[in-house]
Amino acid sequence: MSDPSPAEGVRQRNLARLLRLVHLEGPLSRATLTEATALNRSTIADLVGELVREGLVVERAPDPSRRVGRPSPVVAADARVVAIAVNPEVDALTIAAVGLDRGIPLRERIELDHLLTPDETARLIAEHVARWREGELVDPRVVGVGLAVPGLVRAADGLVRNAPHLRWTDAPLRDLVAEATGLPTSVGNDATLGAIAEHLFGAAAGFDDVVYLNGGASGIGGGVIVHGMPLLGAGGYTGEFGQNRPGIASEADRRAGNGVLEDEVSRARLLAAVGLQAADEPALAAALAAAGTGAAEEVARQRRILSTALANAVNALNPAVVVLGGFLATVAAPDLPGLTALVQEQAMSANAEDLEIRVASLAEDRLLIGAAEAAFADLLRDPAA
Repeated sequence: MSDPSPAEGVRQRNLARLLRLVHLEGPLSRATLTEATALNRSTIADLVGELVREGLVVERAPDPSRRVGRPSPVVAADARVVAIAVNPEVDALTIAAVGLDRGIPLRERIELDHLLTPDETARLIAEHVARWREGELVDPRVVGVGLAVPGLVRAADGLVRNAPHLRWTDAPLRDLVAEATGLPTSVGNDATLGAIAEHLFGAAAGFDDVVYLNGGASGIGGGVIVHGMPLLGAGGYTGEFGQNRPGIASEADRRAGNGVLEDEVSRARLLAAVGLQAADEPALAAALAAAGTGAAEEVARQRRILSTALANAVNALNPAVVVLGGFLATVAAPDLPGLTALVQEQAMSANAEDLEIRVASLAEDRLLIGAAEAAFADLLRDPAA
């Protein structure tokens, strides 16, 4: 295929700008798109028309409450364009259909009594996609699969180098899923994709420098946004905060000998404190809130250790906001100002003076939305490809 001409290249970039705007911001009027892009109205009308013909956006009648000036049609991402988003974990496999409009019309959590293998993961995804395409997704356009994996994922080819809690080593997950489903497939670290989702749509929206930590059944991972861009590292392995050795001021707080952060700040320890074998995050939060002093002391212990780990991250990366997801949000949420104060007491004052700590606002959708963003990336880059 020959390279596009300069004019074709400009048009491609402008189509991508418009599609990305309505994807990120939600429905926008043509007038707003004209203002946001500095393109003229006829060019906007032409570009929107092409995106409509490609089945990527829909146009709606203008807001009837608008009474000043010329009515402007509203442009929205077409909800019938979907990605399959997947999060394999030690206790469950979650599969969802995520729309280009960020809706999640389908979601299924498959509870597991064993560890998934990469081959089983690919098979289950393929079975769900096939069933959905004969039913709920018979009309929508499925553009690809995105997987958020709790482990080290090589950015170049989606090879899962090490997902220790799943016991996967050098698993060619992208190729397995692509072959099983016949769909383009992207694979990324779950916390990195969660960071991207929260930065684009959630608690870190509007911030260019972000540290995100996610606590799940497989431990603690993280993602870093610097100047508005994900920081991936040479191989794509940035953000493994859970593998750092925690600073523990009091030996009475230590539970795991010479363990790493995720051995001390642990979802399994929280579940044990309330006498549960398994629970999703809302159920765990409710159980902790209703439990007695033993559970409250475990939460307080984990908050102390977490605050030191966050202070180290603040010293090293100087974020404007730290976002906590999963069980870390459950640990932090009862007293965010108190946790922020603990972090500020241990961090360099200049680094932490304007720091905000927030809980992930996308809640249990964050990893699915992040995985869908990976699947949508090529479409958003070149809508007419």
